[in-house]
Amino acid sequence: MRVTISLDELLGDEVRRDPYPFYARLHEAGEAVALRPADPHALVVHGYDAVNKVLRDPVFRVLGADYLDRAGVRWREHQVIRILQSSMLNAAEGDHLRVRHLFSQALTPRRVAALEPAIGRIADGLLDGLAAEGADGRPVDFMARFALRLPSDIIGELLGVPEADREWFPSRVRAFDAVLEIGRRSMREVRAANVAAAELTAYFTDLVAARRAAPRDDFVSALLRGLDDEPGRLSADELLANLIIMYNAGFRTTANLLGNGLVLLTERPDARDALRADPSLAASYVEEILRYEPPVHFAVRYAAEDTEVAGLPVAAGRTVVVLTGAANRDPRRFPDPDRFDPSRTDNRHLAFSAGPHYCFGATLARTEGRLVLPRLLDRFPALAAEPGPRRALMLRGYDRLPVRLTDRVSCQTNPIE
Repeated sequence: MRVTISLDELLGDEVRRDPYPFYARLHEAGEAVALRPADPHALVVHGYDAVNKVLRDPVFRVLGADYLDRAGVRWREHQVIRILQSSMLNAAEGDHLRVRHLFSQALTPRRVAALEPAIGRIADGLLDGLAAEGADGRPVDFMARFALRLPSDIIGELLGVPEADREWFPSRVRAFDAVLEIGRRSMREVRAANVAAAELTAYFTDLVAARRAAPRDDFVSALLRGLDDEPGRLSADELLANLIIMYNAGFRTTANLLGNGLVLLTERPDARDALRADPSLAASYVEEILRYEPPVHFAVRYAAEDTEVAGLPVAAGRTVVVLTGAANRDPRRFPDPDRFDPSRTDNRHLAFSAGPHYCFGATLARTEGRLVLPRLLDRFPALAAEPGPRRALMLRGYDRLPVRLTDRVSCQTNPIE
């Protein structure tokens, strides 16, 4: 029996607060379900195998400029959309490979590994701030004071953004990213995103000019050296758009990883204590956090030709919603998927997508989580969280996360070696 759902169900308040019961019902229907004829998308794809296939299948493509033009979208009127369309997120296949190659040459494993001392130093400084602000049991907003600031500072360290400028970014990144959520956006949100896009473009224009004039040992300088070796391979718009997207993605995804992970561990004292006792387990904990409560839950792709997914037809030009968050809870792929189990083997989740658009910054995000979570638990071994509701699906994390820093070890940093 063919199952049909409405997009309104997926976007309803109940699903936004807790999508997993809805995902479980989808899994009972197979790998994909059709949307109503009146809905803008053809299917919701939610099974692990089907999601993995769609993300890797060249027939399914990102919503690039050609697609938006054919759909009659007046996207060029909005600077935020122009940036998204000039970036790796939505570039056509050939352009995507060209830009990703150039950026990958600058973001090497060696460069990420070299960031580890800076990650520890930044984390320790922010933990000191948490300890001071949370003295006498006063609640502290973990997202504002730590989870959002840490990746912002680290991606700033990578790109060469001066330390004094880094607190300027979070509010602009949040405004920019609001347009990524599925469903219609208000004109107020679109205008705020355009303002943020203009301000971010101006900032990175100045940063690129400064690094051209006086190169340093940072990512932007390394990228510019690579461009000098391959002149004409990257336009000015592409350079700026991808620096903005790299900063935004490196900031929001890791912030959600840290906030989601903290809540999972505070709700599970045995798991929290096991990680604190053996920090070498951190890598497996990060993977299970990413599977169980991923920071991004969906993508959208369109079919370049008539095709099908799990036996359901998709006409050329129609779009499908690809629920990576649901795929990570597919019982056909993960035994007992609703159980948080850091000891899982073969934990090949799709939190960072798959195929050509696999997350460019996945290695950095994993490194941050692996280094930071043990530090946090060592400093505050019985930290208590008071999570509120979450209402986004695209970038799923906490806007605010009050915590109480109970049973602190000390007010001095006790780093994990």
